[in-house]
Amino acid sequence: MSSLVPTVKDLDSIYSINVDAQAKRYARLNEMFEKMYGSKPEFIARAPGRVNIIGEHIDYCGFPVFPMAIAPDTLIAARANGTSRVRVANIDSAKYSARDFSATDDVFDIDSKVHEWSNYFKCGYRGVFDYLGRKDGKGFDVLLDGTVPAGSGLSSSAAFVCATELAVQRINNVDLTQSQLASIAAGAECHVGVNSGGMDQTASIMGQQGSALFIEFHPELRATPVKFPETNTPLAFIIANTLVVSDKHVTAPVCYNLRVVETRVGALILAKHLGVADRPACRDVDPLTFKIVMDECFAGRESAGKDETQVWIERLSKMLDESRKAFSAHPEGYTRDQMAAALDMTSDELSNKIHESQFPVRAERFQILNRAQHVFSETLRVVKFRQICENPSGDVAEKLGTLMNQSQDSCRDLFECSCPELDELCTIARSAGAYGSRLTGAGWGGCSVHMVAADKVEQVKKALAEQYYAKRHPQLTAEQLSDALFATTPGRGACYYV
Repeated sequence: MSSLVPTVKDLDSIYSINVDAQAKRYARLNEMFEKMYGSKPEFIARAPGRVNIIGEHIDYCGFPVFPMAIAPDTLIAARANGTSRVRVANIDSAKYSARDFSATDDVFDIDSKVHEWSNYFKCGYRGVFDYLGRKDGKGFDVLLDGTVPAGSGLSSSAAFVCATELAVQRINNVDLTQSQLASIAAGAECHVGVNSGGMDQTASIMGQQGSALFIEFHPELRATPVKFPETNTPLAFIIANTLVVSDKHVTAPVCYNLRVVETRVGALILAKHLGVADRPACRDVDPLTFKIVMDECFAGRESAGKDETQVWIERLSKMLDESRKAFSAHPEGYTRDQMAAALDMTSDELSNKIHESQFPVRAERFQILNRAQHVFSETLRVVKFRQICENPSGDVAEKLGTLMNQSQDSCRDLFECSCPELDELCTIARSAGAYGSRLTGAGWGGCSVHMVAADKVEQVKKALAEQYYAKRHPQLTAEQLSDALFATTPGRGACYYV
């Protein structure tokens, strides 16, 4: 059974490094809240960003991923105000203007076409009350502080939405479980026009200090803590931000949402190819994902007594072969008419099927073969990564690093979600001694993650600072560089601080 969000009273139980700096940050948030609203907050809701170690763009296909929560986070200081108004302010008031909503009316109105910071607050607020089937929220005051860089691939939007959920439920005396909150947050981002898969929200809500999470989504949400294996020199992770901002809301029609649509159409065509499209499990679900198609293809086949990892490997290998057969007639990609014809639909029927009115996309050709090959091979890498962590043998660091490098190659070549800056960071880090380097998050900019021996952290950071940041961003201050380039360990998930 999923647990409730914990409440903590000391920052040492949240952060493993820079605790003094965090204490000053929390104190400043409390002081500014009191100055703004006339009294101290009742609590601070905290939700972290995440870095995905491996498993990119497969969560919305129903397949497992391997992220960990990190220290950068969103804090929401909150207090009930005894009115029917929800007052929302940001500590960076020069960039994000304060907003004032009715707790039972316009706070539920979200225009996905308008790029407005408070829409993410509305997503979290609406998500909770949509789940409860009510619109009777209490008024409260909010002051937000976030340290997850926007557009970095570290899930700033998920941290914002999840922290909002925490604040909303506590103010309204609701106790949803961690898994409920993660599922609600994933669905809520659709209100800003983003087809979220659920990894970001689950890692933010359910992260555990010292462990990554093996997160499964189908047939039900399940997060299994996985510790990294012991090695002669402990493993560490470096996050390096390209400083290329990739805003999913703005670029969705040609980047993120387009990839979601390509995989969803791919699942529909693959189900037909495998002869399972008319089975209830595939016919009566929306959206149909590659994971559902795979499960239905193997439905009824005996797997009792078999090693779980080996079952994964056998099934995913089969899906790789079948996807080549299903999509090989269109190696250059499908036009809209060709996709519709493959599904015995009109173009308008296909548009309705993929909910294009809510998630518009633009493409001359849809690269379904390459996307499917990435999804199934990337899932294989996730499964093997977990297997190595839990059953280490030989040079585990080298094995894990190889899987990360293969993931980057696939993201670049098959899923086409990398960019020159991400490729450059990975090349520099590998040359400086990183075991594995890859993009993390949606890609097209944002951050990269690098697995290194702990005694090589400074060596790799120095190479990245000199060969990337000094050349591309010479104007960065020391503080700005430390925000863009830092080492991290698996951090704690969402909590309340009182």
